Amino acid sequence: MRVFVTGASGFIGSAVVAELRRAGHQVIGLARSRESSDRLVGLGAEVRLATLADLDRLRAGAAAADGVIHLAFRHGEPFEEAAETDRQVIEALGDALGGSDRPLVVTSGTLVLPAGRVGTEADAPDPAAPAAARAAGERAALAFAARGVRASVIRLAPSVHEREKRGFAGALIDIAERSGVSGYLGDGSQRWPALHRQDAARLYRLAVEHAPAGSVLHGVGEQGVALRAIAELIAARLGLPARPVPAEQAEAHFGWLATLVGTDAPASSQATRVLLSWEPSYPGLLDDVQHGDFFGEAQR
Repeated sequence: MRVFVTGASGFIGSAVVAELRRAGHQVIGLARSRESSDRLVGLGAEVRLATLADLDRLRAGAAAADGVIHLAFRHGEPFEEAAETDRQVIEALGDALGGSDRPLVVTSGTLVLPAGRVGTEADAPDPAAPAAARAAGERAALAFAARGVRASVIRLAPSVHEREKRGFAGALIDIAERSGVSGYLGDGSQRWPALHRQDAARLYRLAVEHAPAGSVLHGVGEQGVALRAIAELIAARLGLPARPVPAEQAEAHFGWLATLVGTDAPASSQATRVLLSWEPSYPGLLDDVQHGDFFGEAQR
């Protein structure tokens, strides 16, 4: 299968490319820079140079492929604007595949779901959820299931990790180092789903190969890791106190993470595991934080 992958040179995308190549697929990766292009060539992928604003080139890339995995997202710009760009890209990719029964796998997040209970694949997005803006992309993708596209959505856990400092855990480490406190809100019982990057890569491969049209899948390895457990591990590694941050100081302490650290958002992937015979097998978030390079050589 020739698979067109957006976000192919990123943290998750590069693992997806490697997974697809190991399974014998050809990969055409979207790249927006020479550095990204070189990285993809090193992974054995062909390269299509474009940005997410180049909708015609995205359509052409999808039209020339046997299937599409869409991972790219404009992180670092206002979330609602990035989500609208994402919806437009999904529409362009789906249009190119219409009537072909070819697969289109797009990315959302479990943070579109209602908070305070275990979210499932059958749950609809909650307009009040932290990542609610991504629901428009979900709807756009799933609508193509009625237009002859084998469209599916993967809702990723908010913490996709491997043994390097990045993601939400990496941000909490930066905050702790800057403030001198490894903090949490309330009693720290808020739960974040997590998934190892290599387990995510395998899920994307299985989805592009086998997911039925209209599937909603959950990229979740651990249903919910307690915020306090993460904070206490960070505190132990940095030699700092772990303690609650008053709610009125949350924004000043956590910055852009303030809303997320206050959200209890566990999620299940049971239906996904059954549907695709997918079983996460790599280390969990705390194991990677403990034994990886989240703290640098000086803290090992």
